[in-house]
Parts: sequence; structure tokens; C-alpha cells
Amino acid sequence: MNRKSVRQRVTAETFIDLFVDLDGSGRTEVSTGIPFYDHMLSQVGKHGGFDLNIVAKGDIHIDTHHTVEDVAITLGEAVREALGDKAGVRRFASGLYPLDEALVEIALDLSGRPFVVWDVTMPECLPLGNPPFDPQLAEHAVSSFATAAGVTLHVTLKHGTNVHHIVEAVFKGLGRCLRDAVRIEGGDVPSTKGVL
Repeated sequence: MNRKSVRQRVTAETFIDLFVDLDGSGRTEVSTGIPFYDHMLSQVGKHGGFDLNIVAKGDIHIDTHHTVEDVAITLGEAVREALGDKAGVRRFASGLYPLDEALVEIALDLSGRPFVVWDVTMPECLPLGNPPFDPQLAEHAVSSFATAAGVTLHVTLKHGTNVHHIVEAVFKGLGRCLRDAVRIEGGDVPSTKGVL
């Protein structure tokens, strides 16, 4: 089984090269020009058990928004492509993911029907890192990924006061749920329709 994808996205605002291997070992090399975002994306790869290489150059002198969004879209497209027809995948995954005082619940379905419920109220916080990552971009990154990947995704904050911990718990939990959902445990497409 070859569940890999190479994607490139070129716009007037960003240039992205991305590789993902869903059956990798959690090796990540991420360079977006936004160190905090690099750290979050590395959490997805590490806890997803994916090999993930991302190189992005964007107009971060204007804002980090375009780069965050376009990388998330490209990653979602790559995961969707790597999954192919999804034959044999577990499909569903959920769990509670703590990071110190923060606790996040994530549930996802590789349904092919993108839908995101984001129930995460962030405490007031200055942007993280330099160049700055606005914590509100976490929702946009996760939603952009899920939409491009064709994933139904629910993210709920149970507890948390430290914004870094909350955002990191989300990305770690997303990686872990993806790891569980893409796991092969059969041969058929897990749907009564026969397609996902």
C-alpha cells in the first residue's frame, strides 16, 4: 500500500511544497516561516505517525494568515489524496487530549463530507511567537485542513487557561485521531454506500 502524497500550492501569496506518508514513522521537517505553526504541524505528524515534510514561503511580512491557511489546505488535500478510496480504514476516531491544565476533546470521521464544529473559547492572549501566530488562526487552520481533507471534525475545549497549551492539545489530538482513523483494519470501504 502506498499512502503517500506530494502536493504543491502556488498563489500570489504563498508557495508550498508538501509531502506526507500516512504509513511513516512520525518524522517531520516543517518550515513555514512561522515557528509556532511549525511546532503545531510537527505535532500532527509526530502524533499521527506520519512522515511530513513542508516548506512554505508566504507573505508573512503582511500577515501570517495566508501562509497558515494555504499550508492547512495543502495538507488536507495531501491527506485526502493519500487515503485514496479509503478501503479498509477505521474511519472514525475520538479522544480526550490533555496538556497540563488544558483538556480538548476531538472526534472525527473520514466521511468525505467536510463539516467542522469548533467549540473552543480562547482566553485573551497576545499572539504567540515571532512572527506572531494569532491563536484565533488555530480554528482557521483546523477548519481549512478538515474542509480540504473531506473530514467531519468536532473540537471541544473541556478545560484550559493557557492558550499555548490549548492550541497544542488541539494539534496533538488531531494528529492522534488521524492516526487512529486512517489505520487499516479491514479491506472494504467502511460505508453502507460503498464509497467515502
